[in-house]
Amino acid sequence: MANQTATDYFGPAHGNKMERKPLVENGRGSAWVTEHVANITERKAPIWWWISTAVTGLIASLVPISLLYLVVTGVGVWGLNHPVGWAWDITNFVFWIGIGHAGTLISAILFLTRQKWRTAVNRSAEAMTIFAVICAGIFPAFHVGRVWMAWFLAPVPNANAIWPNFKSPLLWDVFAVSTYFTVSLIFWYVGLVPDLATFRDRAKSKIKKFFYGLLSLGWRGGNRQWRHYEKAYLIFAGISTPLVLSVHSVVSFDFATSVIPGWHTTIFPPYFVAGAIFGGFAMVLTLLIPARWIFDLKDVVTDKHIDNMAKIVLLTGSIVGYAYLMELFIAWYSGNPFEQWAFFRNRIAAPGFSENPAPYWWAYWAMMFCNVIAPQLFWFKAIRKNLVAVLIIVMFPNIGMWFERFVIIVTSIHRDFLPSSWGYFTPTISDISLFVGTIGLFLFLFLLFIRYLPMITMFEVKTVLPEADPHHHAPKSVTQP
Repeated sequence: MANQTATDYFGPAHGNKMERKPLVENGRGSAWVTEHVANITERKAPIWWWISTAVTGLIASLVPISLLYLVVTGVGVWGLNHPVGWAWDITNFVFWIGIGHAGTLISAILFLTRQKWRTAVNRSAEAMTIFAVICAGIFPAFHVGRVWMAWFLAPVPNANAIWPNFKSPLLWDVFAVSTYFTVSLIFWYVGLVPDLATFRDRAKSKIKKFFYGLLSLGWRGGNRQWRHYEKAYLIFAGISTPLVLSVHSVVSFDFATSVIPGWHTTIFPPYFVAGAIFGGFAMVLTLLIPARWIFDLKDVVTDKHIDNMAKIVLLTGSIVGYAYLMELFIAWYSGNPFEQWAFFRNRIAAPGFSENPAPYWWAYWAMMFCNVIAPQLFWFKAIRKNLVAVLIIVMFPNIGMWFERFVIIVTSIHRDFLPSSWGYFTPTISDISLFVGTIGLFLFLFLLFIRYLPMITMFEVKTVLPEADPHHHAPKSVTQP
């Protein structure tokens, strides 16, 4: 690689100016992909990485501190009250589960539909899925109060003859999320094996060679290994595809199977799935755009990738907006006074439009602006091409999807059927510190990932380059009749 020039990397020069073409267009990027992606982990860690890792690690330390305080003192340290038994804890759980959906969608569904553009972004999105599910699992596990009794959720024999209630959607969550995490982790790791072998062969220190050699499982890249690998990857993609649709559907059953006004609706499963993909793709863009700039990956994660993901954000955001309107329509059309009151009087009624504004009207309208109005800017191609504008816009769904879960959960239960049972939820410092801690944990794990593992699927990117086509160098008369 030392003898290669920028022309070998990016395409032919024109005059004094280099024409910087994407790898998928110039057909000379196979060696560059390996060198450039591997160099991210092989070179000395930049100072910004140490600072960012230290800061996010410090924030992540709020998680064990908050959980220790919670276990020692009790769940009462959270702002839960009567009737708000679910609040920030379940809001954050559903939020993080939703964030993790884009990774499996990119890896599994786009793989089965043979979308080549997924190859540059799938590894980072899969890693994001793993870290988001880790953050999500914290909240329901400690919400049970006596966390040391959480093992009763597992269908194992016990001396007290306490068996899980298999009719409860809360137990469905346990199986759905644990299955989703297990399959996603294996799927992610299987995809890493060929690239880990490349890192093993390039490693100069014995420690790195041993570490990557152990993880690469003896990969040598023979025809037999590739044949088995492709079969296994296809099987995992097939298993993961229904999981993308089922996991958040099961999460929505926590609410949809109840009789609480605001929850009891059949639109929740597709609505939650679309919202999860919407929030997940927004988070993928939030992480990839800075990484693209920092690591100079413009020739791998091209403008076309950003454009495609922005279009998916626009599509799923429009679906979510349609679901919001359908909720209002169903409440009105049903003629159920409790449903109508829950939506029109207890959610959307804002000061200036109602004599008795809803206590959480600000959360509802923040949700509507962030999830429905802001993504509509992606209709304009000029905005989709402006990476700063894209990064700013996708911040709104990141915020709005949290508000959506808060609106669904808290505004549906903070006013019970009897006015004497009405309450108002206010988060405590313990609520806030645990949520902020999970954000720090998520970013901390992602920083470790991009430092020690290949953030781009090198071997898959190479398969979509023109040079991978056996007829790439053949005359036109051979390749075209």
